[in-house]
Amino acid sequence: METVAFNVEELRNDFPILSKKFNGKTLAYLDNAATSQKPRQVIKAICDFYEGYNANIHRGVYEIEEKATMKYERTREATSRFIGAESAEQIIFTRNTTESINLVAKTWGASNIRKGDKIVVSLLEHHSNVVPWQVLAKEKGALLEYINLKEDSTIDLDDFKEKIAGAKLLAITQASNVLGTLVPVKQMTSIAHQEGCTVLVDGAQSAPHMPVSMTDIGCDFFAFSSHKMLGPTGVGVLYGKREILDAMPPYNLGGDMISEVHKWDVTWNELPWKFEAGTSNIADVIAYYHAIEYLQRLGMERVREHEKSLTKYALKRLSEIKGLRYYGPDDIEMRGGIISFTLGDVHPHDIASILSREAIAIRSGYHCAQPLHEELSLGGTARASFYIYNTEEEVDRLAEALNEVRKVFAK
Repeated sequence: METVAFNVEELRNDFPILSKKFNGKTLAYLDNAATSQKPRQVIKAICDFYEGYNANIHRGVYEIEEKATMKYERTREATSRFIGAESAEQIIFTRNTTESINLVAKTWGASNIRKGDKIVVSLLEHHSNVVPWQVLAKEKGALLEYINLKEDSTIDLDDFKEKIAGAKLLAITQASNVLGTLVPVKQMTSIAHQEGCTVLVDGAQSAPHMPVSMTDIGCDFFAFSSHKMLGPTGVGVLYGKREILDAMPPYNLGGDMISEVHKWDVTWNELPWKFEAGTSNIADVIAYYHAIEYLQRLGMERVREHEKSLTKYALKRLSEIKGLRYYGPDDIEMRGGIISFTLGDVHPHDIASILSREAIAIRSGYHCAQPLHEELSLGGTARASFYIYNTEEEVDRLAEALNEVRKVFAK
């Protein structure tokens, strides 16, 4: 059955920043891998909370507190449905994907990784899915191994099968924030589980852009962020299998994560509150519900199809630019809406700075993936990344501006 596209021009009206002028030009926002723009529905929800029912949650019995608690927990339920989790109790709110991964490293990792154990990651990983495991491996005397890539920038599954043997943890991204590479996490999770290996999936670049299902993937942990999927900053999500979360010690200690506290003893709260100490980021979690609702109304299949179409068009336009080289798979089915590139000897920061004058926002540098850039012998790349509100016209503006950059530095 053919997926019907949504009306991008109509949708753009929901995003106030997209109508703003910068240097006299309308913003072409192509840095969505870093963070997404926010629709009016999300912005309004934050204002509504502070103006209408600002109160702490889980603590009082008065009207506005009960309303705040209800809306906060409504977001947890919506998040559970959005990622196909078994229950809302498996959804833990954190500050971001990074904190979600660190929570696992500091709790499950500290309790389960022993001297000589093997932790497996890939060369595609964001620093947030490398550094916690580097530190844990050094603390525990464990071994950290990297899965290699094939020439087409996809995961080398033969190398994976060799390295996962006897491993204790697989920490793998579902979509690269540099190459756009999509990783077969369902297949890899199945193979890892046959080895008795626990699996954490970094979904920061996948959950906002395509349908994901925890019951389908089968991973033990899944981490992602609100701000990359139309929601506010300061809200991360950690999904975990219930039996694993039950066995894990708490991450932070204090209010709301306790059941009872006596002078010499304490008992922990039930899931998920055992991992949510102190006052939560209430307004932003409540607003995040409206981001989920927005994406579900569009349909994640349609979100994915829009990005595939736009990325295919962008690869064609960029390939026409003399001296430009893009990185990542050529097969559009194997990549998300991210294109990292170099332009001759022009420094990526210079590219981004010149494009900024044209009100075109892209990212430059290592993109928090320095080991990958070192593997590719690159001192950095420029990166354009797309989302639901981007258009072919914006891609044309990008291509035209890059041609001008090339001409400037050719002189």
